[in-house]
Amino acid sequence: MNKVILNYIIKAYLKIFFVAVGIFYCFGLILNLFEEVEFFKNLDVSIFTPLILTSIYIPSLVVKTLPFIIFISSLWYMISIKNNKDLLIFKVFGYSNIKIFLILAFCAFLIGWLVLLIINPVSSKMSIYYEKIKSNYTRDIDHLINFNSNGLWIKEKLDNKQRFIYSEKLEQDYLKKLRIFHLDNDSVLVEKIIAEKANIVQNNWILYDVSIFSSKNGILEKTVFDEYQLNSIYNLNKINNLFKNFDTMSFIDLAFNFKKLSETGYNFNFLTQSLHSLLTLPFFLLLMTGLASILTMNNLKKNNNLQVSILGLTIVVIVYYFKDFSLALGQIDKVPLVLSIWSPIIALSLFTLIGVMQINEK
Repeated sequence: MNKVILNYIIKAYLKIFFVAVGIFYCFGLILNLFEEVEFFKNLDVSIFTPLILTSIYIPSLVVKTLPFIIFISSLWYMISIKNNKDLLIFKVFGYSNIKIFLILAFCAFLIGWLVLLIINPVSSKMSIYYEKIKSNYTRDIDHLINFNSNGLWIKEKLDNKQRFIYSEKLEQDYLKKLRIFHLDNDSVLVEKIIAEKANIVQNNWILYDVSIFSSKNGILEKTVFDEYQLNSIYNLNKINNLFKNFDTMSFIDLAFNFKKLSETGYNFNFLTQSLHSLLTLPFFLLLMTGLASILTMNNLKKNNNLQVSILGLTIVVIVYYFKDFSLALGQIDKVPLVLSIWSPIIALSLFTLIGVMQINEK
């Protein structure tokens, strides 16, 4: 009998969770579709293009809002079993408040890891595809930048020529081992620049140990400089910001390729933030279940459901604000970055532990 009840609890909870995910997906689909239609309204594309792009973008949005979805699902489930007397029946068969909480918390924790290991890699690939498709229609296509396994590539459109820049890696304020190619409007090479490194803090780059090969009357002439200045539309801050798209970085990539990504040129703090933010997800889901349990199991009266729901949503907003505030302190180096990411989890754990001990006495 106990096994039957356990299966009943898990199935009912997962059913509500998937319904909540479906509602959030549809809601996000409708909202984002308007944005995509606005983007493509003056472009010659199929009517299905905005819908397809919206469909592949929303999964990453659902993953980001998963703690909120879990909280709503847990609150919804707790209120339902309280209203239909299932909670009292569970207690008759030996399922205390804390035991029910542990079952739901374990489900939420397991969902978190399944999302990290299965859903997140898929949604990240979909986000990359989304970015690539959108970039094909952007009006700023003359200026592109891309990291790949070989290094950093930059394309710039100048007044009367094109510039292609290749660097083996980005290290602190410098691009290392540069190759710069200037092509005329007929795509003919007119100049090649080789440099050991370049300081790119400002738009006016400073190149070191420079060799310039210029084509004059079909003859390449070499000029050597210890330092050489090159003006670009890009600087260090702009390059870093272009690659701070959290959605395109999967947990598996970060966990297994962290060092390689850092050596390629990705900002170390950004990679650290991305990895630890994802790692907190299963624990955050568990704690959201705890908050929902504390709110609903402290009082078995039906007439307080509205108050509980409003209070719950208020608490979630406060939790998200505290989470963002703590992260901001880490980003500006007021506290260690890793500590700023895990501090909300630690604080919520203490609060949840005290609350769960109280509901166990109900």
